[in-house]
Amino acid sequence: MATIPRLVLASNNEGKLREFRRLLSPLGIEVVAQAALGVPEAGEPHVTFVENALAKARHASAVTGLPALADDSGICVAALGGAPGVQTARYAGEPRSDARNNAKLVAALAGVADRRAHYACMLVLVRGPADPEPIIAEGRWHGVVIDEPRGGGGFGYDPYFLVPSEARTAAEIELERKNELSHRGQAMRELIRRLRVDEVSNASV
Repeated sequence: MATIPRLVLASNNEGKLREFRRLLSPLGIEVVAQAALGVPEAGEPHVTFVENALAKARHASAVTGLPALADDSGICVAALGGAPGVQTARYAGEPRSDARNNAKLVAALAGVADRRAHYACMLVLVRGPADPEPIIAEGRWHGVVIDEPRGGGGFGYDPYFLVPSEARTAAEIELERKNELSHRGQAMRELIRRLRVDEVSNASV
C-alpha cells in the first residue's frame, strides 16, 4: 500500500493532471485536482521556482488536509540574468500570450551572441501544510534561444528553444522523446525515485 495513497495536485492544468496521474498510479497514489476539492489558486509572489512551488503545495494541503504536490517551472536565459524565470508565463504582461512573450524574448536577445538558456522545473510534495521535510525534485533542460520559430508541437517558448543534442527545437521533438529529455520529465523521475525510497524505508521500520 502506498505511503501516500491520495494527494491533491496544486494546479488546474488538465495536461499536468493527466501526466501526474499516469506516472503516480503505478505507485498506488490517487491524484486529485485542487479544483475538484474547492481549492482556490494560490499566489506566486516569490522570485524562485522552489518558493512558489512550496507555497502552492502548502496552500492546497492546508485547505484539503491532504498531502499536496505542486510544480513551478519556466525558462531562464543566461544573458538576461536568468529572466524570464518565474515570470515566464507573464513575461510580456497580462493577458498571457505565448506570441508576445516570444517576441519580447527574441527582441531582448537582439545582437546578443550568448543564447544559452534552460528550462527549469521544481516539484514539491508536502505530506501536510507544516511538513518540515518536503520532497523537492528538480530538473533542467539545456538549449539555446533562436530567432525564428521551428516546429508545431509543444507550447510556450518551445518553437524558439533549440536542443543542440537533438538538432531540433522542443516544438519539433516528438512527445515521448520530449518527456525523456524535458525538465519536467527529469523532475518527475527524481520525485518517483524519492517516493520509492521512502516506501522502502517505511516498510523496513
